[in-house]
Amino acid sequence: MAADSPTPRTHDGRRARGDRTRREVARQAAMSATVHGLDAITIGSLAARTGHSKSGILTVFANREAIQLAAVAEARGLYRRHVLDPAGDAAPGAPRLRAWLGNWVAYLREGVFPGGCFIAATSVEYGHREGPVADAVRSLTREWLTLLEAELSLVAGARPDDDAFRIDAYLRAGNTRFQLFGDPAELTRAHRLARDVFDT
Repeated sequence: MAADSPTPRTHDGRRARGDRTRREVARQAAMSATVHGLDAITIGSLAARTGHSKSGILTVFANREAIQLAAVAEARGLYRRHVLDPAGDAAPGAPRLRAWLGNWVAYLREGVFPGGCFIAATSVEYGHREGPVADAVRSLTREWLTLLEAELSLVAGARPDDDAFRIDAYLRAGNTRFQLFGDPAELTRAHRLARDVFDT
């Protein structure tokens, strides 16, 4: 082995540092996106927020678009962790929908993202665009709507497409009003109206 070849331990250390940088930058990018938008993400601002150097960030991300895509993936993971996964033991159909809606309210109240719901924020920003980041944003929204429709299809009398539309609309409106007025009652209202779509 050449004298300057990295040892396995050195290689593992670099990989661990790179993984940590990737996670921290993706998390900060996702947080920033809910306040300033995905388009406002810059390597310089992320370096300032995370304490990593610009060159260190560029070592693990090829460009700004890669960071934006990582932000969407990070947001998806957080959404699943806070809204969907805790309802895993709920029975399919109405019980699972009730659990999701309750978790969604908690996710907003707890301020998981500083600017509210990531899906709502980025859907508006990228609704009229094309490209990999726009595709990722659309995919995230479509995944949520598909999950709603699948559970609603198990509820007697439900019209899954229409009812998923209504639930999503109430939640987005509740998120917007909560961000504007800071009144948790707007989330309570959104929760009640969304539940009434299938739980009457």
